[in-house]
Amino acid sequence: MPAESLRWQTIEALKNSPKGKIKYSTHWVAEGEDLLAGCNDQPTLSPQSAVILKNLFTRPLQKSCSLGSTRDSSPGLPENALASSSAPASPRLPVTATLSPLASPQPPSSTEMEGEQKAEDEEPAGVSSPELSPPPSPTPPPTMSLLSPQATQMAGCIRICEENHRAKAKAELSARQELQERLVAAVATRESEQLKRFEEFMELKQRQEFQSMRDMMEKETQESLGRQEKLKEEHRHRMKILNLRLREAEQQRLREAELERQRQVEGRDRLRALNAVQEEVLQLNQLLEPSGPSQATPTPDLASYSTRGNQLCSQVSEVVRTTAEGQFPSVEDMAVAERALQDMRALIQAVQLEATQAEERRKKEEEEEKERRKQAELQTQLEEQKKNAARSAKEKAKKQGLQTKAEESTLKWYQELQDSANQCAQSFDDLSKDQNKKLRMELQKAASIPVSQISRTSGSTLREIFDKIDKLLSGRSVQSGGKTVSASQHPLGLDFVSYKLAEKFVKQGEEEVASHHDAAFPIAVVASGVWELHPKVGDLILAHLHKKCPYSVPHYPPMKDGTSVEDYQRILGYRVDESGVEAQDSFLKRMSGMIRLYAAIIQLRWPYGNKQGPVPHGLNNGWRWLAQMLNMEPLADVTATLLFDFLEVCGHALMKQYQGQFWKLILLIKEEYFPRIEAVTSTGQMGSVMRLKQFLENSLRRKEIPPPKGELGSSFWRT
Repeated sequence: MPAESLRWQTIEALKNSPKGKIKYSTHWVAEGEDLLAGCNDQPTLSPQSAVILKNLFTRPLQKSCSLGSTRDSSPGLPENALASSSAPASPRLPVTATLSPLASPQPPSSTEMEGEQKAEDEEPAGVSSPELSPPPSPTPPPTMSLLSPQATQMAGCIRICEENHRAKAKAELSARQELQERLVAAVATRESEQLKRFEEFMELKQRQEFQSMRDMMEKETQESLGRQEKLKEEHRHRMKILNLRLREAEQQRLREAELERQRQVEGRDRLRALNAVQEEVLQLNQLLEPSGPSQATPTPDLASYSTRGNQLCSQVSEVVRTTAEGQFPSVEDMAVAERALQDMRALIQAVQLEATQAEERRKKEEEEEKERRKQAELQTQLEEQKKNAARSAKEKAKKQGLQTKAEESTLKWYQELQDSANQCAQSFDDLSKDQNKKLRMELQKAASIPVSQISRTSGSTLREIFDKIDKLLSGRSVQSGGKTVSASQHPLGLDFVSYKLAEKFVKQGEEEVASHHDAAFPIAVVASGVWELHPKVGDLILAHLHKKCPYSVPHYPPMKDGTSVEDYQRILGYRVDESGVEAQDSFLKRMSGMIRLYAAIIQLRWPYGNKQGPVPHGLNNGWRWLAQMLNMEPLADVTATLLFDFLEVCGHALMKQYQGQFWKLILLIKEEYFPRIEAVTSTGQMGSVMRLKQFLENSLRRKEIPPPKGELGSSFWRT
């Protein structure tokens, strides 16, 4: 067929034509615009068609006319269009429009067909759009064909293609509607199945919840039964315990009733015993009172016994007064009463012993009076002989320039201290008895232990030791060895404590200070404080010091007739035992320790005492000792040692106190006294002499004596 060879050319021409380039939008249908309105209009001829036809027939028909450029132009004119030229022409048809055959409406272009296909796809399934079906074209009136056969054939082909496309679109639309219906049916079926499964799942869940609820209720029921059984078991156990406790409480009540009965019996027994003790104490106390009005006033010792007896009676009366309030005396009360009874008995024994001793002394005095009368004449003769011997000794001393013994006043003072110490020692002999031995030991410990604890630690420790010693000497209770002890527990307790305390201070000097020279100052400052508050202790310290070291007086005891060598060695300060006399080095070491202690005591004062009063034993006594020492003949090895120790400890204080006079004394020692020391010293005893010589030379060269080592400064008391 010749037209088929021009198919592609025709399609290409339609594609390039203005109508084929018209754009199509899917929104036009939604906006209500009729896209095919121009194509479906009845084609008409314009008034100028005659001129156009005239021109057409004059031109050779070489090619077919193209379609109009506007949407409302017809694709061609039919053959009968010429016959109806008198009809009104369309105003929208341009003058230059080319006529096309009108046998059938112009087929849509490919762009329009694609837009129609998209519009059909977008419509929902099962819904038929009336716009997709082209309206029935009215039967055109017979027109005259003005186109060539090829153009007519092409128009027919286009019409056939449009019909095919329309049929294909209807078929696809029907298929899509059937597919949509099948999809809707499948979805409905699937949803119904899912609904059934959901209902089955909900029923299963309800059954499971019901089953879990029933299991939980059964479990709680079992647990509650178990708790009930456990509570029953606990109740039975508690009932058993309560029954046991009730039985124990009943037994305890019976035991307490029995104990109360026993306490009542024991309390009545103790009360009877307490009454008996009080009666005996009162009877014994009556023995301490004067037997009649003609008796003289009691001696001070008897008065002290009477005071002590009244104190013991008061203690027993205090215990009895406690029991008079309806209470039975306790074991402690009975112990206090028994102790008071024992003390009263010991007091009576002491009074009886003192009375016996007084009677013996009286008889002895009478015998001594007779003896003195007999020896009066012999004494006169001896006095005359002594005066002659003293006169000759003084003349000899004047020739030599030095004395061989201490001054009379110094010896008198020395003897008074020794007599006072001996009298104090004899007064507490009663403490050596068996019933007082325990108290004696406790008091001796209380006096000795604090002094043994003195060391160069700190000022606070020394103050605690001093306070403890002061309490003991004041008659107050102190702790010693875990026990409470007081010097007022015995009438002679204070004398005993004072004697032992002074003895311990001196013993520390000959032992502790002899080994450690710097220990002299802490011991001396405590001794000075005790001396200031309790002068009796200071006198006893001097007595013990003079007895153990007579050179501290200074005094060189002469050997009396009938005195053995060992006894004379003891008088000079040597220790004598079964093995013999101690070595000279040990003797000098002890003498050095005691002289150092004495030199420290005379320059120190207790910092917490009353600084307004006079010093109990000050530097003036040191100056006296040094002057008297230089007025006596030197002893080999002893004088040099004691002078060096004394000046090393006390020289700085004497220098500050006496200044120029002190340096004159040092110069005197160096130039006049030191040659005498060298003269009496043997070659093997030159160690102490050389130390003294070096000390004197250095002091005179520097015109200063350095402070002693171990001196207690202000920083010591702040620690």
